This record gives sequence, structure tokens and C-alpha cells, in this order.
Amino acid sequence: MVPIHVVGIGLEGAAGLTAAARQAVNRATLLVGSDRHLAYFPDHAAPKVPLADFHAMLRQIHAYIGAASQAETDADPDTDLSIAVLTSGDPLFFGLGRLLLSEFPADWLTFHPHLSAIQLAFSRVKVPWQDARLVSAHGRSPDTLIQALQQGAAKIAALTDGHNTPPAIARLVCNLDLPGQYHLWVCENLGGADERVQCFAPAELATQQDIPFAPLNVVILLRDAEADAPDLATLPMFGIPDAAFLSFGDRPGLMTKRDVRVLALAELALQPGQVVWDIGAGTGSVAIEAARLCPASTVYALEKTAAGFSLIQQNAERFQVKNLKPTQGKAPAALSLLPAPDRVFIGGSGGQLGEILDDCAEVLKPGGRMVLAIATLDHLAIAQTWLQANRSAWQQHALQVNLARTVPVAALTRFAPLNPVTLITLQRSDRAPILS
Repeated sequence: MVPIHVVGIGLEGAAGLTAAARQAVNRATLLVGSDRHLAYFPDHAAPKVPLADFHAMLRQIHAYIGAASQAETDADPDTDLSIAVLTSGDPLFFGLGRLLLSEFPADWLTFHPHLSAIQLAFSRVKVPWQDARLVSAHGRSPDTLIQALQQGAAKIAALTDGHNTPPAIARLVCNLDLPGQYHLWVCENLGGADERVQCFAPAELATQQDIPFAPLNVVILLRDAEADAPDLATLPMFGIPDAAFLSFGDRPGLMTKRDVRVLALAELALQPGQVVWDIGAGTGSVAIEAARLCPASTVYALEKTAAGFSLIQQNAERFQVKNLKPTQGKAPAALSLLPAPDRVFIGGSGGQLGEILDDCAEVLKPGGRMVLAIATLDHLAIAQTWLQANRSAWQQHALQVNLARTVPVAALTRFAPLNPVTLITLQRSDRAPILS
């Protein structure tokens, strides 16, 4: 067996190696690495294999090991053969280590990690990173990054490449209707003499043309603690951007998204002077839009959690809606405290959808409507069972909402799907049939 030492190395070169890593390199009888890494050891006597083509490099390593095994009986017993593979940072963090482990037995390999670029980046921006989302867009689709952004991760570290550059990532942030605002730190040549760390707003970085970024860079995305208060004069009357709402710190994406919210409000067919219930209101996004659309109506936003109730209060103040009544309580028990509704939106049910529908059906005013937003098959099955049992009393239709938004992918554009939602609209059958 010829041992293979996988040595992580930084931009400071050989000077940054530990004693064990330096010894592994010095004793190597075959040295493998990129041209940049091999240049750190110009006087090394061992043959050098450039790491330009991974498969070609593997063939040369296998050939070396095969030749060594064949000549083992004839070799000088005092000659120790070993291979040193030079790679950036931590070989087992989005690095060459995974590929080498898939090719060679683990007991052949010894890893000597250096500080990873992401460790260095967080140290430069002075932010703890044990709870960060770590993604690689290096030679990969940005889907994992998109998911982290849509979930509102507070800290994201992204490895980049020539296509998924810092400006490309900034354009992605600008084009997604995110539940929070981000600032982006571009960290270049970390550990090198020409290291540079800069902070940008997404819109500023997205159009950055006059500052070329070094190929060796990491982007750190940090979510702002709180979004700036929206300018009410410029807000649309209908379809407020998700980012304008304050949201849950641990689940920023937990709200009825704008595209679904617009359809749900249209299905409610709101009229002035009505009583509207928003059950399982979460951040209050549906209730606030309804209150803004119909200032002569009274909207009750029912939320069981203290955190959600507080968010609804803050958002009501943020959007200066006076006809919204945040109410803390769990449906269906808390529904008895509210005046009879003309319209009911059910966005969350706490596992009691059937009971909530029963109670709403009893108190809904003549001509009233209910709209359910359902995201899981389980709740859809409960709703269908309830409708089957009450079919004669209701006109109903359903919309299966499958939406996708365009997102930039490097120099291209593609569609990124949103989670599907089913909207079920109910109206008492003693009224004219609802539109399908």
C-alpha cells in the first residue's frame, strides 16, 4: 500500500502548513496538485502531477501505485513511497476528499485540513457561524442557495465559480421575493497578500461591472435584523411584496406567499362593511391585505402562538391598518369570542380543520364565503371528507396553484417552482353559484 496524504493548503502556501502536513509533503515521492499549489514547492524533488483533469490525475496515481506494488519485492526496504495531494482549504469540505474517498480505500488516505475559505470568511466579517447554511455553487446548480434564501436563513455562505459569481448571486437575491433583506460580503483571496473583503447591498452588487472580483472568493449573505419600514405611499394596493412584512425569525418564509395571497383574496370576493376572519393568521399578511382593501370592514386575525400574535400587532402598526383586530387564541375554541363573519380565510388549522369548518359553517352569515389554503395532502383529505359530508349545503370549487418564478442562473434565466397550494372556495348553496 502506498499511503496518500491529502494536504489542505491556503494562499500563504507552505508557510501555513502544520508540522505534520509539511512533513507529509516533504517525504512524498509523488506530488499532486494544481499549478498554483505545486508552485509553492518549486524545489521538491518528487515527480509532479498537475491537477488539471481529475480523471487523468487518477490514472497517474493508479499507475504509480501499480508500479510500486509490482516492484515491491525488488525495492530497497528502506525506501518509503508516499503520495501528497495538495488541495485548497479543508479537503473534506466541498473538496477533493470526497472524490478520493470514492476512489481509494479510506485506510490509504490521511487528511491534513487547512482552514476552509468559509472559516476564514466568517472570521473576517466577525460573525459566529455554527448556525450558518453552507452551500456550494461551484460547478453546481444554485438550487440549494435558492432554497436557503427562500427559507430566510439568517447566515449563508456560498462558494462561487466563474458562472455563479458574486454579482450573479446578488441578481438572484434581487429577483427572488424573499421574506427578508440581505447584505452580501464578498471575501477574496483569503489568507493572501491581496486579500479583500467588501460589503454590498444586493442591488449595488448586482450591477457591479467596474470592480473585477478575484476567482478565489466566497460570498457571505447575512439577513438584516429587521426590514426597513415600507413606504406606504408607494406600496401597491393589492399584492404587497412578502419582504415588506415582518416575519418569524426562525421561519421567515412561513407566510401565505404574495402570489397565493392575491388569489385567495380574489376568491374571498370582499365587500365593504364586512366582518372577516383570518384563522391561523401567522404573520397577518392576508388579514392586513384584506384590511387595506376594505377599510370599512373589520378584520379579525386569529393566531394561537404568542410570537405570531406579536408579529400581527407589529405588522398592523407597520402598515397603519386600524380596522385589523389581532386576536390570540386557538381555533375552534376562540371563534366563539368573535362576531359572526361574512368571510373566512383558513390558512392554518392546528390539526383541527374539520372542527373549525363545523364551527365556521354554523356562524357564517347568509351569502358568506370561506376560502381554505391547503398545502398538504393530509389536510386536503380532511377537507374533502368534510365537503362530502356537507355537499348539499355548499357550492364549492378548488384551484390547484402551481407557480414558478424566473430566477437568474449565471447568465441564463430559468423558472423556480413554489410549493403547490390548493385553494378551496365555499359558499352556501342557497346563493347564486360561485364562479368556477
